Amino acid sequence: MTDYGHDLLFGVFVTPAAEPAHRAVELAVVADRAGLDLVTFQDHPYLPTFHDTWTLLSYVAARTERVRLAGNVLNLPLRAPAVLARSVASLDRLSGGRIELGIGAGGFWDAIEAMSGRRLSQGESVAALAEGIRIIREVWATERSGPVRVEGDHYRVVGAKRGPVPAHDVDIWVGAYKPRMLRLVGRLADGALPSLGYLPGGAEDLAGLNTHIDEGAHAAGRAPTEIRRLLNVTGRFAATGTAFLDGPAEQWAEDLAGLTVEYGVSAFVLAADDPATIERFAAEVAPATRELVAAERGR
Repeated sequence: MTDYGHDLLFGVFVTPAAEPAHRAVELAVVADRAGLDLVTFQDHPYLPTFHDTWTLLSYVAARTERVRLAGNVLNLPLRAPAVLARSVASLDRLSGGRIELGIGAGGFWDAIEAMSGRRLSQGESVAALAEGIRIIREVWATERSGPVRVEGDHYRVVGAKRGPVPAHDVDIWVGAYKPRMLRLVGRLADGALPSLGYLPGGAEDLAGLNTHIDEGAHAAGRAPTEIRRLLNVTGRFAATGTAFLDGPAEQWAEDLAGLTVEYGVSAFVLAADDPATIERFAAEVAPATRELVAAERGR
């Protein structure tokens, strides 16, 4: 059993397609009204078929009331960290503390370079992300004296004024798969946000991911329990169960509870573009999963 003890979160992962124009917004409103905890959007600024994710997040924040919002994950190479820090803090204040920061190091370098971003190697992108997270936290740290001063190899912020401070302690969740990035999560971030479909070994790979995150946390003097383990998932509701997350809601709950108990996953973000699926996930799967996990923790 590997349970890091976090309360369970349930959310949706929405593609920010530009057509039809308000589809992504409507799905977010459905999730908000259904009682889900989180709505997230992909961020690919180089795709003209997608709405700009930050603009979409801002619009959705104004159209929803209680659900938390995040990129899944924001493309740091095309979003300057100091500016992003102020954007997140501003929207968090305007939305009543409902913004979290999902962030990634980038990956589609031809497209990033075409949009004036710098092409980085894998190692450089990890180092740049570490510098970016440091800058973001420094901008938010209004309790510290003096301006922000971070002179890195990839970002240089010298003399920027601090603030504004977010309305709540914004979590930084990193899209991470490989050891170096996972150790960075353990050192610097508040959570890891991979997609189950990108893990070659499926759920069993989560144990290895946890090992690297925990190593990074220990090296930085942090408790591994500080870092939330999130997971993007896909599934299909059916009358009879045939595979993982392919069956009735009761089976979904058992499948997800198993990931919490075995691997410590405490946030499930379902890729969904159908209102009925979102509503069923919220009404049937989320409460049943919580009950199963609570019972197991009670033992």
